[in-house]
This record gives sequence, C-alpha cells and structure tokens, in this order.
Amino acid sequence: MIPTKAFAAQHVKAPLAPFSFERRDPRPHDVSIDITFCGVCHTDIHFVNNDFGMSIYPLVPGHEIIGQVTAVGNEVTKFRPGDTAAVGCLVDSCRECSFCAAGLEQYCANGFVLTYSGYEKDGKTVTQGGYSTKIVVDERFVLTVPPTGSPEKTAPLVCAGITTYSPLRQWKVGKDHKVAVVGLGGLGHMGVKFAASFGAEVTVLSTSPSKRADAIRLGAHDFVVTTDGEQTRRVAGRFDLILDTLSASHDYNMYLAMLKAGGTLACVGLPPTPIEVPAANIVFSRKCIAGSLIGGLPETQEMLDYCAAQKITADVEVIPIQQINEAYQRMLKNDVKYRFVIDAASLQ
Repeated sequence: MIPTKAFAAQHVKAPLAPFSFERRDPRPHDVSIDITFCGVCHTDIHFVNNDFGMSIYPLVPGHEIIGQVTAVGNEVTKFRPGDTAAVGCLVDSCRECSFCAAGLEQYCANGFVLTYSGYEKDGKTVTQGGYSTKIVVDERFVLTVPPTGSPEKTAPLVCAGITTYSPLRQWKVGKDHKVAVVGLGGLGHMGVKFAASFGAEVTVLSTSPSKRADAIRLGAHDFVVTTDGEQTRRVAGRFDLILDTLSASHDYNMYLAMLKAGGTLACVGLPPTPIEVPAANIVFSRKCIAGSLIGGLPETQEMLDYCAAQKITADVEVIPIQQINEAYQRMLKNDVKYRFVIDAASLQ
C-alpha cells in the first residue's frame, strides 16, 4: 500500500483538514501518479455539503488532477514513469455496455465510478480524489498530457474544459454559429474560449457588468447584462446555441427567448431546483433544452490534444492546500478568475 497525504472533510459540511490514508499498490493495468496540481470544482463543494445525497465520508475531493507517472503495472502500454498524466471525473466504468464501447463512459449503463466519493467495482473500496499527494488509476482512465509548460493551467481542462468542449462539439458549433455562454465562471470562461476558437460569434450573458472586459479578452464578441431588459430584448431570437453553465437556480425562459427557432439551450450546470418551462416556449418554435455531462475518455483526450495545439488553457489562481476552505468561501461569492488550482507540493 502507498501512504498518501490529503485534505478531507470528515463529515457533512465539515471544513477540510489534513488526512492520511493509503492508495493501493499498482495492479497490472494501473498507473501510479504523484499529483502536482489539482483544480477546485464547484462540484467539490456540493459533495462536501452532501448536496446530492451521495457523499461518503471521510471525503477527499478533487477530479481535475495532473501529475507525474511514477510506476506502472506490468501490462500497461500507454504510460511509463516520467510521463505527465491527468485524471478527470471518472476512474472506472463497466466497460461492457454500448456507451462504454462507444467511448461514452460518462453515460455508462451499469454505473461509472467517480474519482472520489464512489465505490470501486469491488463494492467496498471508497475512491478518494486529488486533494492528495498520489493517485493510482487503471490506464484506461488516465489521460496523456501533451507538453504545454503550464500543468497548473492544464489541470482544470479535464473537468471544466471537457464539460464545455463536449456540448459545443455535440452541436457542431463552428464558423456560422451564434453562441451565447451563460455565466463567466470556471466553466463559462472555458466555453467562451472554445466557442471562439471554433469560429463562432460568441456572446456572454451575465448579471455582472464588471465582467465585460474579461469576456472580450477571453474571446467574446458581445456582452449582455441579463438584468437589463433593454439588453436582453436586443438579443431576442439571436442564438443557435446557448451554453448554460449556471449552478444556481435561474429562469430558463429568459434564455429560451434568446434562441432562434430550432435552437438549443444546453445545460451543464446542476441547479438544485427543477426546470420550469411552459410547453408553449419550446413547442411553437421547436426549441430544445438539453443536458450534457463531461465527455468520455476518447473525447477528453481529443480535447487535451486540441488545447495543446491551439494553446488553450484555463485562467487559474494557484493556492496551497491550507487555503482551501477560504477558497471555497470565495468560490461561493464568485471571487475567482477563474479556477482555483491546488499546488500539491503544499501537502508534503
């Protein structure tokens, strides 16, 4: 077994504090990684607070993991010691259903295994995440990181990056599309970068006028303050696709009114309240409300390769693990541009 240092929540809504546990020794198909950086996702807060009713304590969050391979099992073919590798939101799936066969492990019909607060396929071992010094994962769920020189800016790509990349690819966003991104946070800022890179005309929809300059810097062509009725009326019926990144409860009907007939509102956030939409708001204009959840392993690798080629990274603020509880409070106030990333060296 491999001694591992971490920060964990010991019970629901507990502050994160030092925690030690053991990782398994590498099995034949396993890759052992010394973690160098781990991004901080809003989902981490949801799990610490047990907002989804599925948290297992003690809980080590973190699913935006990047580090150096230190050892591999004797049947591993894709990695060798010294490689830079990444681990995202999943560490296993059934590998047999039609979704897994198609590289869509995020929709595994028999249940995927989360990187943290899940059970391994043995039904007994609880997974622990990347707010830690080491991780051991089957090579199928480990990603190759092309050389970028900025591992701390690459770590968030395996969650925030793929969560926004996947729906933009699914709806084939390109040169002739008008796309809006709702919310300019950890997810939204990546959505803007990708949509602009794909050639779309991009508008940011935000309640914060102060984010206008950043939106333009990140690649947006327009900015709409959604609390201003005149501005929202200006973009009525404009967009082919709206990427909704909000995790807070909000009015979906306002955004549906901004879609063209036949347009799609693609939701990647997880608000706590149900979507309430009169049927007439979608039936009479053939509009669609859709959801999207990260991406499978092949698409996530495709995204990392694309980002390396296009020099796309996340905008980050690197912190020591000892500041994680403060970082959570700042995230809840939207006080970060645009992703906290933990320097794992602070755990040593």
